[in-house]
Parts: sequence; structure tokens; C-alpha cells
Amino acid sequence: MPVKRKPRRTDPHRAVRDHVLELLRGGHAHVTFRDALADWPGALRGTRPAGQPFTPWRMLEHVRISQWDIIEFTKSAQHVSPEWPAGYWPEHDAPPEPAAWDASVAQVERDLRAMQRLVADPKTDLFARIPHGTGQTVLREALVLADHNSYHLGQLVLLRRLLGAWKKD
Repeated sequence: MPVKRKPRRTDPHRAVRDHVLELLRGGHAHVTFRDALADWPGALRGTRPAGQPFTPWRMLEHVRISQWDIIEFTKSAQHVSPEWPAGYWPEHDAPPEPAAWDASVAQVERDLRAMQRLVADPKTDLFARIPHGTGQTVLREALVLADHNSYHLGQLVLLRRLLGAWKKD
């Protein structure tokens, strides 16, 4: 007699997870984070284009710090967010050393993968309120992260164009 197996539970939110994951990965309607930052000339990382309030370094670090804050808030009640707004921006216009740029890019990518894993995990209730929040859900935080990154990625592409270092057209 064949062994009866429990029916596999299907994830009722699989479609939502998949859509949010696609959004977090980027592409489709806009350039990916990796493509926008690939081979950024070192000499231009701390350069402020005329009429612009930020350098590429300040924008990249803002993305890194903000994304880290969103993820840590989502995962931990012990997380303490930086002071707003100063804590979300680096102090200087240029990286403190050449390796800092690559380290920041790598951290953005690692943290983004952490949010992707959280969203992809069927044990994560995307719609449950985060216990230590004020009504936020994992879904909301993932969407805020994707929206914030997309907004600033567009600004990074604009900065790169204004600095004459965009070769993607």
C-alpha cells in the first residue's frame, strides 16, 4: 500500500513575493544598480556636477545607509535608526579611500539580497504588522526600499550623465 503524504502547502502569497522580488532585483523599466555603478571612474566619485546638491559618493552612501536602516528595522526590535536626516548622509563628498566605493557597492548588494531572502521566505508573513513598528509590514518595508533605491538610482544615472561618464545609450 502506498504511503500517504501530506499535501504540500502552497504559498498563497507566492505571486506577490515574486513581483516584489522582481522589483527589488531591478531592471525591466530601468537600469539595474549593478549596471548604473559598473566601472564608475574613480576620479569622478567625489565630484559634484554644476548645479547639483550631491556627489556620486554621497548618493551611494545615502542609499547604503537608508537601505541598511530599512532592513534592520524590519528584522530587529533592537535596531536603532540613525538621527534624521544627518545620520543618513555621509559627512564628506568623496570616499575616504578608493576601496570605500567598492565596499559600499558590495554592502548595498548584500543588504538587498538580505531583503530578497526575507521576502522570498514563505515563513515570512508579508502582511503582518512588524511588532516593534507603528503599523509597518514586511511588504511595506520591501516596497519602500525598492522605491527609495529606484529614486536614487535615477539620480545616480543623472549624475553620471552630467559628469560625462555614462556610456549606456
